[in-house]
Parts: sequence; structure tokens; C-alpha cells
Amino acid sequence: MEKAITLCLLANLTLINVVLGQDSTFQTTDSGLLYKIYSNKMGPPASKGDFLKYYWLQGVDDSLLLSTYGSMPVYMRVDSPRNQYRPVEIFTLLRKGDSAIVVMSIETLQRHVGAQLPEFLRKKNRMFFWFKVLDVFTSDKQMEADSLQEVARQRERETRAIETYLASNHFQAEKTPMGGYFRIETVGHGPTIENGKQVAFHFTCRLLPSGKIVQSNQNGYDDGPLKAVIGQGQLIAGVEDGLRYFREGGKGTLYIPAFLAYDARRGPGGSTYEDLIFDIQVDKVTVGPPGRK
Repeated sequence: MEKAITLCLLANLTLINVVLGQDSTFQTTDSGLLYKIYSNKMGPPASKGDFLKYYWLQGVDDSLLLSTYGSMPVYMRVDSPRNQYRPVEIFTLLRKGDSAIVVMSIETLQRHVGAQLPEFLRKKNRMFFWFKVLDVFTSDKQMEADSLQEVARQRERETRAIETYLASNHFQAEKTPMGGYFRIETVGHGPTIENGKQVAFHFTCRLLPSGKIVQSNQNGYDDGPLKAVIGQGQLIAGVEDGLRYFREGGKGTLYIPAFLAYDARRGPGGSTYEDLIFDIQVDKVTVGPPGRK
């Protein structure tokens, strides 16, 4: 039953609305959260100080907002339950292998938060969270060792996604020592791009593999080039790394794995662990202003 519910939740969040409307076995936390846990009860529940390793999915009504399913799992330390109207209230009830659904009323959430909510949320909406607990760790050392393994797997997935995209489109690209890829249309001329140089360039950022444009200052999307000094952390690592293979007047494409972009933070497409494509055109390379001391 648990496996079937998990697959359905991933396929269509509408099921949660159906389950909520027909299933009277949802329980309520002290703060008013509705929740339901699917458990085989094969191990002890998590205690304060433990770490939960889990996938999670977030949606509003029947729309999916975020999901970590199949990518890098989340690690979170378990705290004592508090009357917060947050999903973490149920963490001390979860065991390894459990799945859980949490339902939040946006109207109630607004009362607890006491601040303006995002424009896309309405008081009548309901927010849903689905959790799949992969493991429970009782020490920092266990959690950190497991996390390092998962980070390596995630980087392998991102690299494989880019290589698959390149192969399917018959693109020839070179890999940098940092792990990004670049394809040169025109190398350019004049000054090389290195630490301390200021680069003015036009770009279009697309999601990989969909190709959807999420940022651009080309083709009328914005005015003027983007200017950044190399070596001062003003650009995501993958762009700075790739620019070094061009000169002034250069043009080409960078293929950037998430670990050289926004990683676990939300990227320009609104999701975590986004692999990106940057079409770039280098307009000017000059000596940059002094860095901050």
C-alpha cells in the first residue's frame, strides 16, 4: 500500500485531495496540522538529536512546487515537537521507511507566520508535503559519512545528465578540470580572461535538458551586458570557469552541472539542483577594479 501511495503522489498531487476528502484517519498536531503516516513500524521512531534522511515533495492544491525525489535527499536534525504549524512537528513520529503526508491550511499558516505570504498563495489554498524517510541516524558522524556518499552520487547524476544531453544532440564539448563543459563557436581575440579581469558579456541561461530560457540579456530580454570581475565570486562557479576558455569577442556555450551552479539552492528555474546551459558572447575584457580587502 505504501509503495502505491508514494508512486501516485509523485505522479499527481490531486490524489492527496481525494485521500483527504475520503479518509477520516488523518490525525492532527497540537498546532492544527493534518497528517497521516504510512509505517511498517519496523524500527524505533526518531528522537531529539537524531537526523532524518528523506525525500520530500511540496505542492499547493494539485500543483507541484518542489521535489527532491530521485535527487539529493535532505538531512535534518530532529528537535522536540513544538506548536509551530510546521511539518517538523511530526518528525519524532517517523521511522526509517515511513512515508507521511502533511496538510497545511494557508489561512492558518498566515496566522502563525504573521507576515505577508507569496502572491501565488490564497487563503483558500492547502499546501501539501509528502515525506519518504530513507534513514535515521543517531550521530553527526553517521549522517556526515552518508551525506558525503550522497553528494558524490548527485554529482555523478548531474554529470551524466549533461553528457546524455550532449550525446543526444550530437554536440562536441570539452570538459574542464572543475567538471563543467564548454563548446566554442568563436574563441575571440585580444585579452585572455583570468583573475582580476573584468568581463562584459551577454548571455542566455537555459535549463538542461528542457532548453527553457530562465534568464537572458540577449535578444531584447534586458539592456546592456553583464559585468563581473573574475576571481571575486561575482558569478556562479561554472560560468566563471567556462569564461576562462574564451577571449574578447568569443562566443559559445557552457554546460554547467548543478554543483557548479546553485546546487541545493533554488536556481533561476525555481528548483534545486538545476543543470544549466549558458549561451555566451564576450563583449569586452578589461583590467578590473581592485577587489575588496
